[in-house]
Amino acid sequence: MSGAPKSRSVVPARVPSRVSAAWKSLDEPGAPAKGPLVALVAFSILCTVGIIAFSDYVPINVLVIPLILASLFLSPRYMYPFVGLLALLVLVALPFVESPTRRTWVAVSIILLLCLIVLVTSHRRARLGVAGAKGESMLVDLRDRIQRYGRLPELPHQWVAETALRSAGGTLFAGDFVVASATKGRLDVAVVDVSGKGDAAATRALLLSGAFGGLITAIPPHEFLTAANAYLLGHQWDEGFATAVQLSLDLTSGHFEVWTAGHPPAVHLAAGSGRWSALQSDGPVLGLIEGAEFESVRGVMRPGDAMLLYTDGLVETSKREIELGIDRLIGEAEKALHGGQADRVDRLVEKLGSKDDDRAMLLVHRRP
Repeated sequence: MSGAPKSRSVVPARVPSRVSAAWKSLDEPGAPAKGPLVALVAFSILCTVGIIAFSDYVPINVLVIPLILASLFLSPRYMYPFVGLLALLVLVALPFVESPTRRTWVAVSIILLLCLIVLVTSHRRARLGVAGAKGESMLVDLRDRIQRYGRLPELPHQWVAETALRSAGGTLFAGDFVVASATKGRLDVAVVDVSGKGDAAATRALLLSGAFGGLITAIPPHEFLTAANAYLLGHQWDEGFATAVQLSLDLTSGHFEVWTAGHPPAVHLAAGSGRWSALQSDGPVLGLIEGAEFESVRGVMRPGDAMLLYTDGLVETSKREIELGIDRLIGEAEKALHGGQADRVDRLVEKLGSKDDDRAMLLVHRRP
């Protein structure tokens, strides 16, 4: 008898190589927790026993339940051995089904097809290395953490700032975002529109919102768009461009400076005259031109004044030019400001623009 240590795992000789590798990985240090795997294996065996012992009451397609649970809670590392076991249990239980019909064979075929589909989706999730439900919760948590950069800071009593975001199709992820910072009596905020819309732009928007949120806090306002442009150029994405409008506001004097980068202009309400004006600053789209320069527009927000920063999804549609959209935005904003509703920005975003495009708006208002 050899003195070599015995293997801790026993793998059938005919198990495919990937299943074999996954089976052996169960005993490797650092492997994911085996609790869900043990529970699902026990539940699958219990279902199989029920099919064998009570075939009149327990249909064979009950084995779909552990398969669905595995796709939600089981680590991709364990999916190959578990799905292989489940397919084997289906074949073991099949001879005990009394008087199998065509519907029985169709049910078995569907279960085996679902096993294949689960393996394919698990292979795609393997790049993340976590189970489906956990991976999705991690992505949502990442989105929530990064969106904290866009939460407007608390402002002095004479100032009000509100923001609203909507994504194309009503999904949770969008290509528009807001980043803001308030330090030393100054509000710095930017509204950014990443190329694409909805889920297609969500990945880049998540990355950029984190990066831009750090930039707007760390560097002087007049350097923000230059640094953002350099950041995008450095990544060399195929569709890595974005537009932005930036506001830097002195909360004591009301003096402001606005920059744009290929973005619709901010609009300013002068309460004294009751007139709205578009602040036409100049600057190219971010991520396209190295060494781009961004010119600013300066002014003063006096008591009663308001300013709107927004994305093109609110003013441009396939049936309406952007200039007409800006006129409509100003008209609706005038009504909302006079109405004084608490959720006026949300109402404007819901009312304006296209539901098929991402939409973002920021309102800054100096109380009279």
